[in-house]
Amino acid sequence: MTLETPNDCGASCTCGPPARSRLLSINVDPPQFSATADPGAHAVLQAEVPPGRFLMGDSSGDGNHGDGEEPRHPITLDGFSIDATTVTNDDFARFAEETGYRTEAEVFGYSAVFHLAITAAESDIMGPAARSPWWVGVKGADWRHPGGRLSDVDGDDFGRHPAVHISWNDAIAYCEWAGRRLPTEAEWEYAARGGLDGATYPWGDDAPDVGGWRANIWQGRFPHDNSLDDGYLTTAPADSFAPNGYGLHQAVGNVWEWCQDWFSAGYYRDSPSFSPTGPSTGTERVLRGGSYLCHDSYCNRYRNSARSRNTPDSSMGNAGFRTVAR
Repeated sequence: MTLETPNDCGASCTCGPPARSRLLSINVDPPQFSATADPGAHAVLQAEVPPGRFLMGDSSGDGNHGDGEEPRHPITLDGFSIDATTVTNDDFARFAEETGYRTEAEVFGYSAVFHLAITAAESDIMGPAARSPWWVGVKGADWRHPGGRLSDVDGDDFGRHPAVHISWNDAIAYCEWAGRRLPTEAEWEYAARGGLDGATYPWGDDAPDVGGWRANIWQGRFPHDNSLDDGYLTTAPADSFAPNGYGLHQAVGNVWEWCQDWFSAGYYRDSPSFSPTGPSTGTERVLRGGSYLCHDSYCNRYRNSARSRNTPDSSMGNAGFRTVAR
């Protein structure tokens, strides 16, 4: 398999996670799930975000036009409580064990794994995703087996790593059980900024490596060589690196995070100014924050304002979620 590094990240950029349809189309019914909410079971530390007003959208000029990061527009939000970290493997395990829930990756029987992270038999490798061959469909890859059947999340502190291979539908199922919900895109960006309105990153405008690494992103030549300067090839423990001003860890880098909203590149032009919840319909849901695969050479989406999207049934090794109180 030959892997070429993209030269730009414009409207047609494929640096975001691949949709399930780009791996393989299998006619399998998605999981059906209903559970009685058990709010006390959600054990993630909370960050309290005060009510306030901020300018939503790209302030650095680094935005990707096709992602719809413009125009900047004022948004006012009530205060809310949000997970200080993404939901971890330990957190998701409690949910799965209590309810018997099977994720869409488990039901469909495969998920997207970064090519350097595959831990699977040759017979499990389905082939590269269309337009982004560094993503490979792998049979048996799921949240318990992030690299494929020969991997697991036991030992070496993997319980503290973000749960990945989680689709938007899976995240919603967890929220139903936990008595929580996904953050709106506006809530996510406001919380990620940590009170630094207009800043590029949760810590300000300095590059992620100034004064020591502040986020888990790619270093080296993507997608072939990662120098591991920040210590990680794939996920890091969810509470790694210093929190932002509101107490959120790794709002950028590490894993993409599902939001409640449908995605529309033109939504910011007509967004309500108070507590927007996104378009009423769509085909893809919003993802925020970038991941361990983001790199300036092809994908600079590890910024507060950066946006991506994917279909609600898609799962991949660099996407998870955090929740907010209802």
